[in-house]
Amino acid sequence: MKILLVEDEPGIADFVQQGLEEKGFRLDVAEEGVKGLELALTGEYKLLLLDWMLPGISGIEICTRFREKFKNTPIIFLTAKDTVDETIIGLQAGANDYIKKPFHFKELLERVRVQLRSGPQ
Repeated sequence: MKILLVEDEPGIADFVQQGLEEKGFRLDVAEEGVKGLELALTGEYKLLLLDWMLPGISGIEICTRFREKFKNTPIIFLTAKDTVDETIIGLQAGANDYIKKPFHFKELLERVRVQLRSGPQ
């Protein structure tokens, strides 16, 4: 099962990648928005994990453009944007879930599992 992580903070990217790979997932990681969108639009992924604030283009832009082509692939935001209004913006852009940084890996893992079992990909 292949997941795309778009995250520009190396420590977070390494933490998420290592943890999910230890649980049997395969990940590709992009450190900036343009590369993240390019990879996402290949359609190879069963789940996207997106940071909001990225160099190049934002996670919101990636989410919106990805949703134009792929309606059912789950998207989870991993972001420091933590107000209720920002959460709503992320969900309205097409995200299925929204996790505020800092987060516990166990919670992320369970949210990933929920999204991957919740419907057709």
